[in-house]
Amino acid sequence: MTFSWKKIPLHQKILAGLVFGALFGALFNVSKFELSVTYGPPRTEQSVTVRHWDRIDILSADSTILASFGPDDQLKILQYIRRLPVAERSIRTLQATIKGVVSRYPGIRSVEKVQSLAVMIKPIGTVFVRLLMFVAIPMVLASLIVGAASLGDIRRVGKLGGKTLLWYLATIVIAITIGLTLVNVIQPGVRISPESREKLMTEFQADMLVPTEGVSLVDTFVRIVPPNPFAAMTGGEMLQIIFFALMIGVSLTLIDPPKAKPVVDFFDGFSELMIRMVGMIMTLAPYGVFALIAATVGEFGFDILGTLFWYALTVVVGLALHTFGVLPAAVRLLTGIPAKFFLRGMRDPMLVAFTTSSSAATLPVNMKACEDNLGVPKNITSFVLPLGATVNMDGTSMYQAIATVFIAQVYGVDLNLGQQITVLIMAVLASIGTAPVPGVGIIMLMIVLKSVHVPEEGIALILGIDRFLDMCRTVPNILGDAAVATVMAKSEGTLERRW
Repeated sequence: MTFSWKKIPLHQKILAGLVFGALFGALFNVSKFELSVTYGPPRTEQSVTVRHWDRIDILSADSTILASFGPDDQLKILQYIRRLPVAERSIRTLQATIKGVVSRYPGIRSVEKVQSLAVMIKPIGTVFVRLLMFVAIPMVLASLIVGAASLGDIRRVGKLGGKTLLWYLATIVIAITIGLTLVNVIQPGVRISPESREKLMTEFQADMLVPTEGVSLVDTFVRIVPPNPFAAMTGGEMLQIIFFALMIGVSLTLIDPPKAKPVVDFFDGFSELMIRMVGMIMTLAPYGVFALIAATVGEFGFDILGTLFWYALTVVVGLALHTFGVLPAAVRLLTGIPAKFFLRGMRDPMLVAFTTSSSAATLPVNMKACEDNLGVPKNITSFVLPLGATVNMDGTSMYQAIATVFIAQVYGVDLNLGQQITVLIMAVLASIGTAPVPGVGIIMLMIVLKSVHVPEEGIALILGIDRFLDMCRTVPNILGDAAVATVMAKSEGTLERRW
């Protein structure tokens, strides 16, 4: 029997890309003992690779040693150089001592890690993510207009929206409760050693983000209304796009059907076009997944997992319980869809979500899977899933709760029951305000930390592992959206039996 790549199911291809990408990244990982140094006057600068140094010193113009680093201090060197203003950096000299030989590189322009082959192929994965994002907004706009117009009665739109938000709120609260329970039982912050704490704080303190303003529920609702809908589409403001599409869809139900029909037909055809385009893009998924995972593993490695093992374990166990326990069980109970069938139908979106760390990028794949595999009609997916990609972040809200208590435990801050309830409420509000793109959860975490007076600089403790956990928490984010979509379809009597 001959092997045929074309006959292999897409989810198996994506899974193969993920596994081989991780192996490739581990094989061609970025060395911790190499630095690419660019130095010299502008337009005549030179680049050199410094390897396996015994010591690196940063010198002033008069050769005074300003800072010294050892052979294991690659991150500290990078952080030190990045903190220097460009003008100040250009009058500094990097002095490397390797086996007794001293080399000087005056006029530092930049100091970076030496890229490995695994990191060099990342643009392939970036193109794949950009293609999904490229489809997401026009697909949401078109399908939501058609979905709202097909509901007919404006009261039905409001009823469906209210039920959807209520179910999203329920899944978020359950996720946060699981996270708070686990972090209080496992107590990962108590298990981290003072030496590890100091090491993490030193290495990642410079990566701390600028503190954000607090969450304002009123402002969140005000921002839903776009002053310029085209600017909202350009800026990828999903909530504003949803509002604009709903206004068009509802307005179409209020004008004469002969006049509304051409508009609805146009957007219906445009929606079908976008779905077909998603199918074309997904043929590239195995290669995009391979490149993204290879770059992630190649750049970050697995070493940080050892230092933050108990914290990572708490987050992953919580996410797994919610993803493979709570959500499938709820779908089985409320819709009759077997748990295995539900998870099997969501294989492609789950793999794409894990790889891209973006609910927005996964949205077109999620919509296609819900319609084709789970029997959710288009008028439900086009309404429920874009809303969920913006306001329903089960995994992110759970992570924020666990991270807050973990940091509090490390600093010896005892959070009582009332403060942990505050964490739950703030995590819910922060979830609503979290953009569906990679890495933004860490920004919203600052808001939750502020609410219970936990030191914000503690975020430096978890920055090194955040990329891996971001991948994990995106999976329950999109699965929660799909679960609520099936429940809404069942409640509306439009769920097609596919099992």
